[in-house]
Amino acid sequence: MSLFRLDSSIRTEGSVSREVTDTLEKAYLEQHPGGTVVRRDLGTAPLPADLWGVAAFAGYVPEDQRSEAQRAAVTQVTELADELLRADAIVVGSPLYNFGISQHLKAWVDVVITDPRFAPGTSPLAGRSVAIVVARGGGYGPGTPRAGWDHGIQWLSRILGDVWGGTVTVVEAELTLAESTPAMAELRGLAAEVRAQAHEQAAATGKEFARSAA
Repeated sequence: MSLFRLDSSIRTEGSVSREVTDTLEKAYLEQHPGGTVVRRDLGTAPLPADLWGVAAFAGYVPEDQRSEAQRAAVTQVTELADELLRADAIVVGSPLYNFGISQHLKAWVDVVITDPRFAPGTSPLAGRSVAIVVARGGGYGPGTPRAGWDHGIQWLSRILGDVWGGTVTVVEAELTLAESTPAMAELRGLAAEVRAQAHEQAAATGKEFARSAA
């Protein structure tokens, strides 16, 4: 059994998406001590900026005519796709940046989708459980001034679920900036409640992933 963990926060300290994903990973391993976790951190080790373009165009060139750079790009794409295909369950940490996902996470999706096994219509993650851990600095729920401004989670759910076929669970933590933002001081109690709920859901999800894959 294996869990593939993908982090995309540019913060290594104080990252709520990492913190909640830690909880899911811990619960997964507690439920199945013999399981393994494969990690990729796009925040600290982003993919090369030109990887997507080189890999995408390599797909239109016969294999024996590809340049050295194209062959290297295709090899790296294969490795990234293999990480997903070898996993029984997947968790993606995705903080909200500028109302969408991080550029590093978008680049990862664009790169992986160049692998023929992940092309639209293939459903490579069918039968696999996928968790998306979302952290948002403000409030974006129904009735809030910025309800509907999170343009990242729906897109990411479409890719991981509707395009790649995974069974998606979303774990959400909001108001993460309340503790450090004076203007949000009155929301700190609510922020703590929401954060605790996210950890509870993450723990339950990690355990369920382990049980489902057993």
